[in-house]
Amino acid sequence: MLCENSFTTNTRKMKKQIRYALLPIMLLLLPAINFAQAPNLGTAADFVLFSTDGAVSNSGISHLTGNVGTNNGSSTAFGNVNGVMHDGDASSIQCAADLLIAYGQLNSAIPTLFPAALLGDGQTLYAGIYSITSAATLNADLTLDAEGDSNAVFIFQIGAPFSTNADSKVKLINGALACNVFWKVEGLVSMAAGTSMKGTIIANNAAIEMNTNDTLEGRALSIAGAITIDGVRAYTPIGCGSPILNGPLAPNLGGAACYAIFSTDGAVTNSGTTNLTGDVGTNVGSTTGYDPLLVNGTIHPIPDGSTAQCAADLLVAYNYLNSLPYDIELLYPTQFGNNLVLTPHTYLMGGAATFTDTLFLDAQGNPNAVFLIQINGALTTSTYSKVSLINGAQAKNVYWKIEGAVTINNYSTFCGTIICNNGALGAINTGVILNGRALTTNGALTTTAITATAEMIPGNCATLSIPSPQALNDACTIYPNPVSNSTTIFVNDVSLLMTSELIIYNILGERIINIPITQGLTNIEMSMFPSGLYLFKVINNSGVIQSGKLVLQQ
Repeated sequence: MLCENSFTTNTRKMKKQIRYALLPIMLLLLPAINFAQAPNLGTAADFVLFSTDGAVSNSGISHLTGNVGTNNGSSTAFGNVNGVMHDGDASSIQCAADLLIAYGQLNSAIPTLFPAALLGDGQTLYAGIYSITSAATLNADLTLDAEGDSNAVFIFQIGAPFSTNADSKVKLINGALACNVFWKVEGLVSMAAGTSMKGTIIANNAAIEMNTNDTLEGRALSIAGAITIDGVRAYTPIGCGSPILNGPLAPNLGGAACYAIFSTDGAVTNSGTTNLTGDVGTNVGSTTGYDPLLVNGTIHPIPDGSTAQCAADLLVAYNYLNSLPYDIELLYPTQFGNNLVLTPHTYLMGGAATFTDTLFLDAQGNPNAVFLIQINGALTTSTYSKVSLINGAQAKNVYWKIEGAVTINNYSTFCGTIICNNGALGAINTGVILNGRALTTNGALTTTAITATAEMIPGNCATLSIPSPQALNDACTIYPNPVSNSTTIFVNDVSLLMTSELIIYNILGERIINIPITQGLTNIEMSMFPSGLYLFKVINNSGVIQSGKLVLQQ
């Protein structure tokens, strides 16, 4: 028994000694396997396509988010790019220097994993530094699994050319991010049509080729070699310290936020069945053709106090938007749309724009992000054109400042507040859905069987309620009427304060609201009642002072 205990004790000591001996070796191995370090891209992180020495060219319609350029050569045949073009300037010089540093860091990383030259075919790989000394090919699906660690880094060192077969895909799961994937290639990079690629590609002394319908979430960067693309989508990845895009500060629309349709100086007319949420009016001229039962707001048939306030506030908003410096110039206004993707920035187009097909506004998950499109000319859309809001973008945060006439053609879907300066909103045509506002500083405005919804903006319309001069002749004014969820009673005769009350009845004559009039402005909440026609009376000891109708539209 004593011998057995001694043997057991010695065995335990040996196991401990083995564990202690292995521990340093395990600690040495772990960083190489699990703690690959991402290189410092510097300003190269802002580029989606770049060559230090070589031409960068496009054919077909490509959609790019990120800067594009070369430090020795030219960038040719690109349409509108959601980024800045840099050819042989200070930015390209800096990018070339930063790219060389990043390449050196990737090249000196010590690999611990050595996969076969054929990647994909359903293969799953985990974080680490992979080395393939020969030419490599991606086929079918390659899955990169971060195992729940969003900081997991994947580095692929390929010592010869790298190609992908048609429709091959790199997939990211369990927290893996494209910004943490890097491909260092010593030779030509050639992606066949339909490839879906993830990560930053750095080709050393070789070209990069991307073909039709390729998608790259990452970057294609060459130290020396041409970059050619043909009808691709490529965009810089989000995460890993990339900035959160907020866009410019939104203007204070003030009273203009109350209106869905407005002209400071020009007739406002409608034909056909138009549904509006928001006020409609003009400050010079008349407003005609709108059905009160289809307007969830106030129709201002002639100028009044509200239209005067709107005109003043609209000019302030226009001047603010006009003074903002742009971040990105869209160089081809006549090719606007065409499935272009924009992120929160201030954009400029230097001439008249033709909007065809679809424009995507991508908030990148930031619901407060603001988009401003400045157009120094007229805007015309095609039939069935569409502004599509994605990844949290909201119509109330989209603004269009346009120097000239605006025509939105049939069955288009448009989002945002249009502020047209010195130009007619001459045709908002049949079937148009406007999620926003159409406002002009000077010019006629016509609508034809449209639907427009002006979303309330806190601090603007929600706090502004100005009765018309005609209503001021009454003892009290209830505005707005028709009512959405709430309205306000304004007391024009101060003698009524503390002596009168407001009573609202439903269509059956039943009393539903009874409010003492104790101050000049009193809010009336009606959201709990069904839509329909209501009657009101203002009474005091002398009897009925004023009566009228309220239309509740929710």
